Amino acid sequence: MAIEGLTIIGETINDSVPSTHKLFDAGDIEGLLELARMQDAGGAAYIDVNIGPRSPEFMADLVRKIQAVTAKPLSIDTPDPDIASAGLDAYNPDRAGGAKPVLNSISPLRTEMFGLYRARPFKPILLVSERVEDGRSQPCRTAEETYQATKSLVQKARDTGYAFTNDDFIIDPGIAPIASDAEGNLKRLLDAMARIHQDADLAGLHMSVGLSNFTVMLPPKRADGSPLKSPLESAFLTKAMPLGLDMVIGSVKRKYELLPEDHPAMICVNQVLRADGFDAIMRVRDFYS
Repeated sequence: MAIEGLTIIGETINDSVPSTHKLFDAGDIEGLLELARMQDAGGAAYIDVNIGPRSPEFMADLVRKIQAVTAKPLSIDTPDPDIASAGLDAYNPDRAGGAKPVLNSISPLRTEMFGLYRARPFKPILLVSERVEDGRSQPCRTAEETYQATKSLVQKARDTGYAFTNDDFIIDPGIAPIASDAEGNLKRLLDAMARIHQDADLAGLHMSVGLSNFTVMLPPKRADGSPLKSPLESAFLTKAMPLGLDMVIGSVKRKYELLPEDHPAMICVNQVLRADGFDAIMRVRDFYS
């Protein structure tokens, strides 16, 4: 599974995952803890914790229980400041060898969450797939907009006066399903990563995406029975890692690897990058069939 230089944030303890949602609804804490153990053993460097709409107290209790069964640092995953605060307060760095937790995530309209650093230093995932225009959130539709959103959000973090370093920042430029990418999002994403990677002022920061989102609308296997999702995700990693991608929120059960240019999944991704509109979607359909 491992690719040298790629850090995996284990994605499985997330209320949006149907099988995990059932564990949450059943109150099966031991089942959730087993997911933490499994991801630890599978090579995850961080364990993501997303409890959905449950209470801050539930988050705090779950963080303490997960840290009792794994020494891996955690990613506190919520847009809710109260739930985030509870998770960060409950987190014990000593249980993770002194490592800071990750806070997933801070967007241009949630910059008040930087203030949680006061109580517990953390590494923020900065969501730069959106920008603020006339006081409202708007999606970044070009590489330049994504790059400028990155510059702006990093500067806002620095302006807080907290001890953020570039090594603390994890930039999430946003990844969309390749199966419906008629608007050229993959081109935007890779071009934006290249611009971020080339900016000396941003040297040393990290880039990450929710990798499973890339193949979320696809079946697990091709028409001939061969794997579909892992090869396409690996093709994306092969394109993105030279541009600075060094982290993903992903599955420890997927076989991530760097692929040769003549691999069918690489051919598919390269065809999508050259295509426009519905033709890009058809290239993915061709790979499936």
